[in-house]
Amino acid sequence: MDKFIAHILVVDDDDGIRSLVKKYLNENNFLVTTANSAEDAAEKIESIKFDLIILDIMMPGKSGLEFIEDNKKKLDTPIILLTAKGEPKERIEGLEMGADDYLPKPFEPKELILRIQNIMNKIKKDVTKKVLVFENIKIDLNKQIITKDNIDNKINNTEKTILEKMINNPGKVFSREEIGFLISLDKERSIDVIITRLRKKIEIDPKNPKFLQTIRGAGYVLWIE
Repeated sequence: MDKFIAHILVVDDDDGIRSLVKKYLNENNFLVTTANSAEDAAEKIESIKFDLIILDIMMPGKSGLEFIEDNKKKLDTPIILLTAKGEPKERIEGLEMGADDYLPKPFEPKELILRIQNIMNKIKKDVTKKVLVFENIKIDLNKQIITKDNIDNKINNTEKTILEKMINNPGKVFSREEIGFLISLDKERSIDVIITRLRKKIEIDPKNPKFLQTIRGAGYVLWIE
């Protein structure tokens, strides 16, 4: 049996649409959970981490837009809105609130699959950029973990911000001023302490750094060959 590509939550008050979308997604190796209302969906996201949500806008009770508004602080899941043709205002509002795409009803199931695949491919690329493996070290910015010699070391949000900037700008020297601006900190000594802490998690010999190097008079650089 093929592995599931992703776990998708389908939210729609129409039994026929939920069944049709679930059947078609299952046939394309997606794992599907359904919800018949925004309230039902809110309960399900409390216990399940979905890869994507397909969300109808117009539903009895709370609308799809209200669902986004109520849960936006805990939602980092891509959303495709299902909209009626006469809902341009709601569609625009949904995109402004953070939805990733929309599909007017009625729609071709194949088009829905293509839109899902486009979003999943984009997420995959973003994830790849945030995982760096070199020698015996793995930096995973998504999980905020540095693994060295098979030992996991947690990094905090400040350390993640610095590493992410350095990884996405290989070979660039960052001055203390630039790093301070990046993490809203203007004390050079505090920045040096953060770098020292990072070195303990990355370097084999933190006192003689090979990767997170000091460029005298200029700043710091993450040097991965």
